Amino acid sequence: MRERVEEFERRNIELVVIAPSKGSFVSQFLEEFGPFPFTIYGDPSREGYKQAGTVTMPKWKLLGKALFGFVTGKVKNFLPDEQGQKKFVQKSMKTQDVYIQGATFLFNEKGKVVWKHIDQSPEDHAGIDTLLGKIDSNL
Repeated sequence: MRERVEEFERRNIELVVIAPSKGSFVSQFLEEFGPFPFTIYGDPSREGYKQAGTVTMPKWKLLGKALFGFVTGKVKNFLPDEQGQKKFVQKSMKTQDVYIQGATFLFNEKGKVVWKHIDQSPEDHAGIDTLLGKIDSNL
C-alpha cells in the first residue's frame, strides 16, 4: 500500500489503517517497519473490527495454512530477516490477536460506507487495483 499511496493521493483519497492492537504496540510496529505515509490507529478492544463484521480464523486453520505455505514454498519470508522486525513479529504471534482478519472500506465524503471487502483469510485482501477501480468508477 505504501508503495502506491500517491495513486490514492492523486484521487484525493485519504488512507487510514486500523490495527487490532493498542497504540503502544502500533508505535513499536512503526519503529520496526515504518515510516508509513498514512495514519495507523489502534483498536485494542477490537470493537471496530467486530462492528465491521470481520472474521476470526480458527487457530488450527491459520496455523495449517502457514505450515502448508511454508512447506510448499508459497509463503516466503514468514519471518523477516532483519533482527528487530523478526523479534517484533515473534512477539506479535505470542501476544496479539493474529487470527482476526481485516477488512477494507471505502467511505464517501459524508462518512457513509460505499464499498467494503471483508477478508476471509490472510491472502484474501482487497487488491489495490480493485480499490482504485472502484474509486475511478465512482462505485
